[in-house]
Amino acid sequence: MALEGGMKCVKFLVFFFNFLFWLCGIALIVIGILVQIELNKTLIMHSVSASGAPIVIIVVGVVIFFVSFFGCCGAAKENYCMVTTFAILLTCIFLVEIAAAIAGYIFKDKVRTALQDRLEVAVRKYGNDSLIRDTMDELQRKYSCCGAHNYTDWFGVEPFKSNHSVPKSCCWANATMATCNINPTATTINVRGCAGSIEAWLKKHIVIVAAVALGIAFFELLGIVFACCLMKGIRSGYEVM
Repeated sequence: MALEGGMKCVKFLVFFFNFLFWLCGIALIVIGILVQIELNKTLIMHSVSASGAPIVIIVVGVVIFFVSFFGCCGAAKENYCMVTTFAILLTCIFLVEIAAAIAGYIFKDKVRTALQDRLEVAVRKYGNDSLIRDTMDELQRKYSCCGAHNYTDWFGVEPFKSNHSVPKSCCWANATMATCNINPTATTINVRGCAGSIEAWLKKHIVIVAAVALGIAFFELLGIVFACCLMKGIRSGYEVM
C-alpha cells in the first residue's frame, strides 16, 4: 500500500509539473516574441547571430507547451511508452536550452558588433530613408541616446554636417530650447551613443531572462525525475490510480 500511495503521489506530481511546464512554455513564447520585437526595432534582425536567440526561445516554448499535454496524457493513461517519450523529450529540451545558453554567451560579441554596424548604417541613411529616420528617432528618444557610438556621428552626414547639428530626437526629453540640436553639448542633448544604451538595456533585462530560464530548467529536472519514477512504477506492474 505504501508503494501504491507513493506512486499516486508521483502521478499527481507529474500532473502538477506538467501544468508548470505549460505555464513555462507560454512564458518562453511571450519572452521570445518581446525580444524579437525589441531587436527588430534596433534594425539588426537580418543578422542571424542577433535573431537566433529569440527564435530558439520561441521554438522551445512552443515545444514545451505541447509536450506538457503529452506528459499529462501519458500519466493519465498510465502508458509506459508515452511517459517514456515524455521524459526523453523533456531531456532533449533541457539539453537544447543548455546549448542555447552556451551559444548566446559565445555569440554575445557578434550581437554587439551587429548592433553597432546597423546603427552606423542607419545614421548614414537617415536623410534618405523615412522608415530608418522614424525608427532611429524612436530609438534615440526611447533610450535617451544619440548616434551609433556618440552624438558626433551625426557631424559627418547630411543634413547635419553643414550646420554642426544632430536630430532633434537627441535633445533631452525636457528640453525647451528650439535650437537644442544645433551646436549641441551635454547640457542640451543626450551625448551617449545608442549602441551602448541598447546594450546596457539588454544586459539589464538578460538577468530576468536568465532567472526565468534557471527556474524552468529546475522544474524540468524535477519533471524528468518524477517521470522516471512513474515509468519505474508502471513497468513494475503496480497499479497507479
